[in-house]
Amino acid sequence: MQRTYELVYVMRPDATEQQVADLHTQVEAIVSRMSGTIGEKSEAALAFSGRRRLAYEIGHHKEGLYVLEVIHGDGALVHELDRRLKVTEGLLRHLIVRVDESQTKAERARAKRTEESRRRRTARGLPPDRQPGEGPQTDDSDDSGDDFGVEAEV
Repeated sequence: MQRTYELVYVMRPDATEQQVADLHTQVEAIVSRMSGTIGEKSEAALAFSGRRRLAYEIGHHKEGLYVLEVIHGDGALVHELDRRLKVTEGLLRHLIVRVDESQTKAERARAKRTEESRRRRTARGLPPDRQPGEGPQTDDSDDSGDDFGVEAEV
C-alpha cells in the first residue's frame, strides 16, 4: 500500500553541493528500486531546506544543511531508507515521518463537521448546504434599532 512520508535529513554544514546532490541521487535510487516515488518539491520544502542553525550541537556542529523530501512508498521502502541513511557519511541526523495518517484524520474531522452542520441546518428548516452569498449571522442583521444597548441619536 502506497503511503506518504516526509524524509528530513541534516548534513554537515561544510558539505558541498555535489555531496548533497550525491545523497539525493542515492535516495532516489533506493526509492525507485523499491517501487516508490519522490514527490515534487513544494514551496514549504524549499523554504525549509538550506543551511540552518541546529537546536543543539551535534558532533561539534552548530549548523547543518537541511533537506526535506516527500516520498510515496511502503514500509519496506522506509525500512531500507532508514537502514542506508544510518551508515551514510556526512549525515548528522535523519527523520522519516508518515504524513498521510494526519491528512486522513483531518479529512475525517472535516467530513464530521460538514455532516453535523447539515444536520443542524435541516433541523432549523434550512437547506442542508450553504447557498452562495449566504454568510454567517452578523449583528447588523438585528433590526431592533439599538446597538449593544446604546440608543441612536436622531
